[in-house]
Amino acid sequence: MHKLPGIKHLIAFVRKQNATFDPTDPSYKWWLLGNVMIGTFMAVLDATIVNVGLPKIMASFGVGLEKIEWVLTAYMLSTAVMLPTSGWLADRFGYKRVYFLGLFFFTLGSFLCGISTTENLLIISRIIQGLGAGSLMPVGMAIITREFPPEKRGIALGFWSISSAASLSFGPLIGGYLVDYFSWPLIFDVNIPVGIAGMLATGIIQKEYRSSNAGKFDAVGFFAVIIFLPVLLYALAEGNASTNAGGWHSPLIIGCFIVSAIAFIVFIVNELKVEYPLIDLRLLKEYNFGITTLVSFIFGIGMFGSTFLLPLYLQNALGYTAIQAGAVFLPLGLIQGIAAPLAGIAADKSNAKIPIILGLSILSFSFVLNSKMSFMTEHDYVMLALYLRGLGMGILFGPLTALGLQNIPRSQMAQASGLNNVIRQVGGSFGVAILSTVLTSRVIYHSQIFGESLQSNSPIFQSTLQGIGGWVGSATGATGSVADSQSQYILMSHISKQAYIEGINDDFLLAAIFTAISIIPILFLKSGKMKRAKGAPSAIPGE
Repeated sequence: MHKLPGIKHLIAFVRKQNATFDPTDPSYKWWLLGNVMIGTFMAVLDATIVNVGLPKIMASFGVGLEKIEWVLTAYMLSTAVMLPTSGWLADRFGYKRVYFLGLFFFTLGSFLCGISTTENLLIISRIIQGLGAGSLMPVGMAIITREFPPEKRGIALGFWSISSAASLSFGPLIGGYLVDYFSWPLIFDVNIPVGIAGMLATGIIQKEYRSSNAGKFDAVGFFAVIIFLPVLLYALAEGNASTNAGGWHSPLIIGCFIVSAIAFIVFIVNELKVEYPLIDLRLLKEYNFGITTLVSFIFGIGMFGSTFLLPLYLQNALGYTAIQAGAVFLPLGLIQGIAAPLAGIAADKSNAKIPIILGLSILSFSFVLNSKMSFMTEHDYVMLALYLRGLGMGILFGPLTALGLQNIPRSQMAQASGLNNVIRQVGGSFGVAILSTVLTSRVIYHSQIFGESLQSNSPIFQSTLQGIGGWVGSATGATGSVADSQSQYILMSHISKQAYIEGINDDFLLAAIFTAISIIPILFLKSGKMKRAKGAPSAIPGE
């Protein structure tokens, strides 16, 4: 009887320095690219696939939005922590090993998510997933950049970006199908066979590489950031939660704000003085890079913070199934993929500020359209807002990244790109926490307003109730107190649904404001003309 290979066999397998594939063979780098695309597809997929499953997950565990938001936030936070850390780990222990372990932890986290019986176990499992995802994306890009020569790097990163765009388009659709026809745990279980295939491919294909430039690990910066971010976001999420009787004045919430502030100060001071910082904040001294990174943070609050709103609205307000809610996102990646290269060409031939401002303006306008929704909103209106969102994102990303990195020397390019991605991810985490908090409070506010406007003795309330009662009587044959009871239930359900929609609309308006505000720093960039800096590449594809 044969035993399944244990963890020791797994470690021994990945420790092999020599790959089966010959690194000198011209096809080697393309096989390597395919392997990296697997990891990228899964990592980005799980940032989108979960959104359409949130209503079912909330119903399954019997929890509200203030709790379930951590299913999104935990993944984004752990990913953000690993983005700068994985580079040092890869330099120190080997790129193949770190990439393999990224796949392993992502797959393990996916398995644990699928068997989670409580919301807390699901959140912990999402943290494990995020630790893996945060290793896959930067290490994967570094592998591609190292293996492909400059003249072929653009097309390689272009193919690599396809896996990301495909995840954005197909993630919600796949998630919706699995939720509707099977169960929500399958949105995580689907990663397991893909992850195993990725680990096997990594072990067979990749040759190990280890940099000789790994410095001392910034332990102080690492622990400061993993204290600062989760504690602050916990305070933001729990400030007005129904389980927190003290509200924002609760000693626990105040204490969390104090702890996060201290950790943030320690992090900033340490990163500015340590020789090998976890995140090199000194790069922000480069004017254009500092400005565009600030834009990424503000933009991330609105963009990533709003990603969970539309599936909630479509399913809870309009009665869409999960697969119907997921299908509306299908054109998003396609439109973004078409617009991105066109915006890149325009940025190269003119002032790069123009497509950036245009993209942010279109994106903000799409959120404004979303803020005008009701329970009578037609499907075409929803799609129009999404088409504009995809167009805005496609126009925005390439020129913003290229303009921010154009004056960064090649030797610091990876650090700068990682820093920008980390800050954007942190902005998204803040966005989820802020918009979730605002949604909860605004739903309560609108419920009170609607309730006060419909007093039981008011003529409007009575006439509305009589009208509903007539419909109930004709539809069900109910009369008397039974008809009155059913009428009141229908009316109050309608009020609750409308209050929920108004809360979502307020959130979308807030996302529009954040996005519009991010235009202001762009106006202060020194130059929008694309130029090649000394020691820097002429373009940054794939970002």
